[in-house]
Amino acid sequence: MDDLIEGYRRFRADTWADYRARVKTLASEGQRPNTLVIACSDSRVDPQMIFGAGPGELFVVRNVANLVPPYAPDSAYHGTSSALEFAVRGLGVQHIVIMGHGGCGGIHALLNGAPGHLGDFLEPWIQLAAPARKSAFECVPGDRAAERQLFCEHASIKLTVRNLMTFPWVKEKVDAGELQIHGCWFELASGRLLRLGADEEFWPVNGG
Repeated sequence: MDDLIEGYRRFRADTWADYRARVKTLASEGQRPNTLVIACSDSRVDPQMIFGAGPGELFVVRNVANLVPPYAPDSAYHGTSSALEFAVRGLGVQHIVIMGHGGCGGIHALLNGAPGHLGDFLEPWIQLAAPARKSAFECVPGDRAAERQLFCEHASIKLTVRNLMTFPWVKEKVDAGELQIHGCWFELASGRLLRLGADEEFWPVNGG
């Protein structure tokens, strides 16, 4: 906790002056972000830093392996789905970005099995991406673990994009041209961002 307090002090001394006016406006007028980012909880992947965004610009949801479940309005707890609904129906975001990344621990657990002591919640959660796992083993047979990991990271992003379209109010806005969905993948080692194209392949973003 001491490190966090020290970081807060640096924020107040150095950063707050630059953001004070902007945050004051946000406090009085509310937030109007244009983009929802669904990213991994991994501590190495910070959407605000990667996209150079300031306060109020991104509505960010983070979970293990940046997954979105299919539409299922029932009595269960739906943290990611509720945030999605708030962003799309409440805030009226115009873009949804699904951002995966290299070396994702959640995808590694999906491919290789979660450790036994992480079975209460992690194992059921990552099974949302079971179709991506199946495709990874079918398309990358043998002992090519690194290649299979990359394939599954990409495949899970595509799966999540498809799952988003099962939400009727997402599909309605996409069909009306009021909402766009983007798949992205961040390479930790190089800092490059790749974007999912219409051909279902991931391509480097210009300037990356």
